[in-house]
Amino acid sequence: MAARTRLLLTSFALTAFACAARSGSTADGPAEAPPAAPTAATPSGRADPTLIPRAVLFGNPDREAPQLSPDGARLLHLAPVDGVLNVWVGPADQPDAAKPITQDSLRGIYQVEWSADGQRVLYLQDRGGDENWHLYAVDPATGESQDLSPHAGVRAQIVQVSPRRPREILVGMNDRDPAWHDLYRVDVRTGARTLVHRNEQRIARYIADDQYKLRFAMRELADGTSELLAPKGKDWQRVFAIGLEDGMTTDPIGVDATGQTLYLLDSRDRETEALVARDVRTGKQQVLAEDAKTGVDFVLTDPRSHRPLAVTFTHTRQRWQALDPAVEADLAALREVSDGDFTITSQTLDGRQWIVAYRLDTGPNRYYRYDRTTRRADLLFVADAELAALTLRKMHPVVIPARDGLELVSFYTLPAAADPDGDGTPSAPVPLVLLVHGGPWSRDEWGFDPDHQWLASRGYAVLSVNFRASNGFTKRHLNAGDHEWAGKMHDDLLDAVAWANDKKISDPARVAIMGASYGGYATLVGLTFTPDVFACGVDVVGPSNLETLLRSVPPYWAAKAARFAARVGDVGTEEGRALLHERSPLHRVDKIARPLLIGQGANDPRVKQAESDQIVQAMQSKGLPVTYVLYPDEGHGFQRPANEISFNAVTEAFLARCLGGSYQPIGDDFKDGASIEVRVGAEHVPGLAEALRARGT
Repeated sequence: MAARTRLLLTSFALTAFACAARSGSTADGPAEAPPAAPTAATPSGRADPTLIPRAVLFGNPDREAPQLSPDGARLLHLAPVDGVLNVWVGPADQPDAAKPITQDSLRGIYQVEWSADGQRVLYLQDRGGDENWHLYAVDPATGESQDLSPHAGVRAQIVQVSPRRPREILVGMNDRDPAWHDLYRVDVRTGARTLVHRNEQRIARYIADDQYKLRFAMRELADGTSELLAPKGKDWQRVFAIGLEDGMTTDPIGVDATGQTLYLLDSRDRETEALVARDVRTGKQQVLAEDAKTGVDFVLTDPRSHRPLAVTFTHTRQRWQALDPAVEADLAALREVSDGDFTITSQTLDGRQWIVAYRLDTGPNRYYRYDRTTRRADLLFVADAELAALTLRKMHPVVIPARDGLELVSFYTLPAAADPDGDGTPSAPVPLVLLVHGGPWSRDEWGFDPDHQWLASRGYAVLSVNFRASNGFTKRHLNAGDHEWAGKMHDDLLDAVAWANDKKISDPARVAIMGASYGGYATLVGLTFTPDVFACGVDVVGPSNLETLLRSVPPYWAAKAARFAARVGDVGTEEGRALLHERSPLHRVDKIARPLLIGQGANDPRVKQAESDQIVQAMQSKGLPVTYVLYPDEGHGFQRPANEISFNAVTEAFLARCLGGSYQPIGDDFKDGASIEVRVGAEHVPGLAEALRARGT
């Protein structure tokens, strides 16, 4: 949910939402139920102006996401201009000399990369969170910008940037059919486009070579399976089929420079995603790297040949595996540079210079420029100096067994007062916030997490769980989530809470559940399916009715529709609708007995505002208290720092009331450009009504 964690690779993983819970699910944990919700007149938390300010944790970084130009002469990065993230460019050896080349004043820029010749900087930006991404090309010398997809309601996708076609890029645009992207070559200087493929075959993804000749494509089928295709004349022929059980763990990466080898992640006939090289002519495959517990997480390739050089695997922590002996020496050198897990986020076209990002659990990203010839790493910058100066809390990895034996890789953080030596064992149980990730086909990882640090500084233990359906582990782990929204997926969360209670980490009477997207749904499930387990909940852009959710997904999710039907429930069948109805929190509103805070973006294309509206209306009709916060300029989550900070101000006061932790007063957080609207329930949050009056709303 925090902006800082989005910036490491400057791209948005547009994973779907999802959730977990089942009627009749029970926790193996506390026999003692949480206390009744405190009344608005008796806040149980403590206002504390000495806490780490929200603006430090959730405001813009000083600098982030550096990338070298293809020739290594220049460096771009993201940094604020008048409080809004923009693109800056300067000499690679003088990052302090960079100057802004964009002047966005609204939502900020997060997705950016160089053109292949380094003469343009490409970036994607939507409007108000609608996810209709426009593709822009800006001249770094003049700051002149051009919209390469100047069509209303169109979502552009960068498909490929090739050094052999330096003035052109491959772009998908859904201007002809909102559900499917046609493929174009686009001149980055003039904006002229040439049709490469008219997508009348329901192609979900294209694989081209460096000359932009189509080599492969992926197509999703109506039964939830998929297939890899290769062009044959003017049509396509199947290369191989991918069953539902492998559909989210088998995916082509690209072809090498010769076009003779296809590299792909492949879980067929094995339990995890392996990196595989496939001979395009014979179909013979060779496994290059695999791990028994987790799939390949990241592939480092040679910029010219596209040959894989190294991979990472991430279970509880990251593990590098070199595929090229020369790279092993580089990895050994980089392990000595800094603590933390590192990723190569950018490299020059000759592959001799890398940008290396180090991710710590107790501070912001650290970026180095690494010379492979000398094996020297020079610090470019730390993402946020003010944040780096703070003493922050360690994140502890742990593997929690689910009731059926499934391993749940999880991470927890403890407040300083309860764990002064940082060994992960508290001196006494403390209130706990169960922080549920979105997706659900996503995952939590070790590293700096502003939400963990924020909540720990307020006196809470924080627990993040990779419940079944989380990706990056085994097929069994991922596929065990099929049809288990509000079922076994929710059982996993309950088992993790029971573990925390058993280890004396948490006070069973003071456990909150909180999350965005799927995590928001899980929050609603927690309060409706297991109402005695959680003292309160915070739902951000979470669906309340799975039937209306799946009927209202954006048209460009047509390729994903079969996946949702197969893995969540089929809204097109009577049996599927019955399952979706049973697993929808909206139909169990009368079970809610604990405080609920809801946050929503008005322009959310995935979880429409109606999902929040309808559960708020249902609660009001039954006389149940709820606080509902809406942002008219946001979509699926809160991207503008002022909005995120304002919602977190409401959240921590809300949590203080039901869990008893400390909170920083709202103060002026609503006056610094936040578009916050509190539709109902301001009286349930300490200081909220007063802050709204002071703002004049």
